[in-house]
Amino acid sequence: MSPLEIISVIISVIGVTLTIKRNMWCWLFNFLAYCLYAWLFYEFKLYGETILQCFFMVMNFYGFYHWMKGKQESHEIRIEPIAPKLVILQMSMAAVGGLLFGLSLHYFTDAALPMLDSQLAAFSLLATYWTSRKHIATWVLWVFVDIIYVGMFLFKDLYLTATLYAALVGLAAFGWWQWTQVKNKQTQCSFTGIS
Repeated sequence: MSPLEIISVIISVIGVTLTIKRNMWCWLFNFLAYCLYAWLFYEFKLYGETILQCFFMVMNFYGFYHWMKGKQESHEIRIEPIAPKLVILQMSMAAVGGLLFGLSLHYFTDAALPMLDSQLAAFSLLATYWTSRKHIATWVLWVFVDIIYVGMFLFKDLYLTATLYAALVGLAAFGWWQWTQVKNKQTQCSFTGIS
């Protein structure tokens, strides 16, 4: 357990907690966490995770912009629905993308766990995209992805990070519940004509 891992965990917990609360500061803390974890994962030869953190940095700016734009229009962060067909399509694309990325890592790098690393990276990227689009489905996907991450980080002796991801499973489940409550309230307000 290194000081870098400790700081990364603390910043990550703050970022996820702020995301659950739909607080705009989440994007700053998440960006810092991505930078720190990119460095940490590179040191542990988890190149898929390293590259994922770089994608997260880019998605972070997109998410911030999308949330800010929505807040300017309605003065709040509104939860948005996603069609089941789109969920299936995007998850299929993530699986295929993860497979191709995993094969690249396997044949062209000394990555520690290329196929697992790449699939987790692909589905994490999809979950992050869903977060930026304010879909409740993001939390469902994060629950499953984070459970698998716990096992991978235990295998790589990143015990504090494994503990973080175990906590993230709980936070994602809470986020799922919290966003569902907010969505129900927003739907009720829209139905009754209250904004």
